[in-house]
Amino acid sequence: MRERPAWLPPAYCLALATVICAPMFAPGYLLHRDLVSTPRSYLTDVALGASQGAPRAVPQDAAVALLSAVVDGGLVVKILIFAALVFAGLGADALARTVLTGLRTGHRLVAITVAVWNPYVAERLLQGHWSLLVGYAGLLWGVCFAYTLRLDARDRTAWFGLTLSLAAAALTPTGGIIAGIAVAVALADRGRVLAVALAVWIVANCPWIIASFGGAVRSDPDAVGAFAARAEPWLGTIGSLAGLGGIWNAEAVPSPRNTPLALVGTVVLLAVVALGARQAWRAGAVARRMAILAAVAIVLPALAATGWGIEVLKLIVDTVPGAGLLRDTQKFVALAVPFYVLAAAAGCRVRLRVPIPPVAKVAALIVVLLPLAWGVDGALRPVRLPDSWDAVAQIVEHGPSGDVAVLPAGQFRIFTGMTVPVLDPAPRILPRNVLQTGELRVTRTVIAGENTRAIRVEKALLDGAKPAELAREGVRYVLIESSPGPLGDSNQTLSRMTREFDDGTLALYSVSGDVVAEPSHRTSAIAAHLVWALLLLVSSGGLIVGFVLGRAHQSTHGRPGD
Repeated sequence: MRERPAWLPPAYCLALATVICAPMFAPGYLLHRDLVSTPRSYLTDVALGASQGAPRAVPQDAAVALLSAVVDGGLVVKILIFAALVFAGLGADALARTVLTGLRTGHRLVAITVAVWNPYVAERLLQGHWSLLVGYAGLLWGVCFAYTLRLDARDRTAWFGLTLSLAAAALTPTGGIIAGIAVAVALADRGRVLAVALAVWIVANCPWIIASFGGAVRSDPDAVGAFAARAEPWLGTIGSLAGLGGIWNAEAVPSPRNTPLALVGTVVLLAVVALGARQAWRAGAVARRMAILAAVAIVLPALAATGWGIEVLKLIVDTVPGAGLLRDTQKFVALAVPFYVLAAAAGCRVRLRVPIPPVAKVAALIVVLLPLAWGVDGALRPVRLPDSWDAVAQIVEHGPSGDVAVLPAGQFRIFTGMTVPVLDPAPRILPRNVLQTGELRVTRTVIAGENTRAIRVEKALLDGAKPAELAREGVRYVLIESSPGPLGDSNQTLSRMTREFDDGTLALYSVSGDVVAEPSHRTSAIAAHLVWALLLLVSSGGLIVGFVLGRAHQSTHGRPGD
């Protein structure tokens, strides 16, 4: 049989990402649950993780802030989502080709489909966790480069690749953790290589590590139960996780996953994986370790959703600073994907009585999750931001120093014309620190926030306190947004403040006189971000140079075995 052209797998990765992301590139800004993009964002203390509260978007917000100074911030986020999906597919292809031998193009396309077209990707897009998908791509590439370093610990190109994978994955804390776990498992019996990789991981993740542990941030343990993995119809919790689904939010899933069709999709995915599981297991130590990791990544989140599992995890979250990152346990099912990719590719080499061509597997995987196409069935479409945001940003930027408090109470907004709540865009679009409590409402559970100063300020506003009380907390401005939510007796406070702007969509009030400046920890936060950025740049440059020199060497001397 004539082999397909070498450009087909990369082109297929681009095609899958295009089918998913195409509507996102319409004019406007993506605002969907946790996904918030704005024309411009700023290097505030909040963006750097230098303020109170859990650093959930570190160094993501700082990176977007820097890039948005040059390119429109909405376009930056769209490009990063598209690139994450493309590189997840390329990483799956590279991993399969590196670990397995004798793969044909069709086998590689199946591996790519498993990595890109699955419930995990769909659910995280619908929840707005776009930066986690960058970590997801880094996870696959990290395992690939770790495998190469097992064979030759002196391979400089592989070291640059591993460093870049870990640094890119660290765009968000959970992404950094899942990539680090996978690499550590792959290198578990290579002491020196593992030690160096661990050092690289610590440096790559220093922005959120310093912010979390330096501030001794502890999350509300009640969040554990609220964010536990969820059982989908006819699957149970462990079946949902095995099918790469089970996100806690039943509304952030493609429509078939809330029906018995979830069972059909899971059966198809697991059948594709099961056909090659034995062959993948025999492919070597790394493949076997990825198989064990996959089992653990499914079983542990399922156990964490049981009564006693929730209690154990609550104790950990309540005791260990930064352990709140573990509360959304379904995120970690991404660790099953490297083995799923290997098994799916290896299964194409298994001889069956009734042969199943790779194209049939690709088609089946896509059809059972067809709503992933076109912005997850049209859910992720850009919207237009009101001009009033720009007007308020200009006033705040050129006004006296001080932070911004926001109302209604709570972190999520439902603006006119929107059908789902979105994380308040104020902290990203305004050039000053915007105080947010971190409080969340998940169904009937109220999860306490970590930012004690923001909690005090919000209470003062709801109680109608004097503006002087806000000034003592470092607050210069109060922003009122046209979204449902508690306003309390804030009119009593606002009536004694200066109204700077009001167009019915946004209203901005300012405190007169002196405002107490809050202490800042920007120096250490900026240093950590600079180290992370330098690691990204150096490793990217080293990988490119190594790739170019490697291609030049092959052109001069021929490929091994030629």
